[in-house]
Amino acid sequence: MTSPRRLLTSLWSAAAYRPLFMTVRRFAVGRRLTLRVDDADLTMTVTALDAADQLTAITATAEDINWRTSHFERATVRLHNMRMKPGAPLAVVAGPVDVTLDVPAPTLADLLRATAPRLAGAIGADGVARVGLARRPRLGYVEVEARLDGAALWLTARRIGIGARRWRLPTRTPAYPVRLPEMAGGLQLTGVAFAPGIVRVSGTLPQWRADLSEVL
Repeated sequence: MTSPRRLLTSLWSAAAYRPLFMTVRRFAVGRRLTLRVDDADLTMTVTALDAADQLTAITATAEDINWRTSHFERATVRLHNMRMKPGAPLAVVAGPVDVTLDVPAPTLADLLRATAPRLAGAIGADGVARVGLARRPRLGYVEVEARLDGAALWLTARRIGIGARRWRLPTRTPAYPVRLPEMAGGLQLTGVAFAPGIVRVSGTLPQWRADLSEVL
């Protein structure tokens, strides 16, 4: 009698496993799932799961994501070279894995407050980040742009504004570092951008692995 482990491996390697993928999608989409990542639970609601390239490339979208003290509104994950890895334990592996995270704007404000308590920051509906004095908001604000350098988010002032008036600052204006929280699973950050109400962070994982021994 063929074991579930051998049968699943055969289905995956023969590229005839679309029914298996459809079953997984029906199970996952719309559900609140909990995964163990590093030493903490990662909880999320899966909203979409799609496949391409003979099911070797999987794109998943999730919302309301929590890991340790971090919260993300939305994430999109694209897994490349998805394949079954036989052995003990049986596992699904993929790599590289591209990740995009939408971080709520208040999270950036909290990080800025922890780094520089006298400053307050917000991202407007126009997607522009503005920083000013926490206790004297009427004195004006500074519009900032962001770039990544390792685990730090560097904010560079580009314009200063008071009311409806704005003035461009010199291009050599010094940048201010804000250290980002630890990312799940050793995610390596590659980019950051501001969008209306969010900070959009992108990153990559060299490889992702899920052991299936507990469910077979």
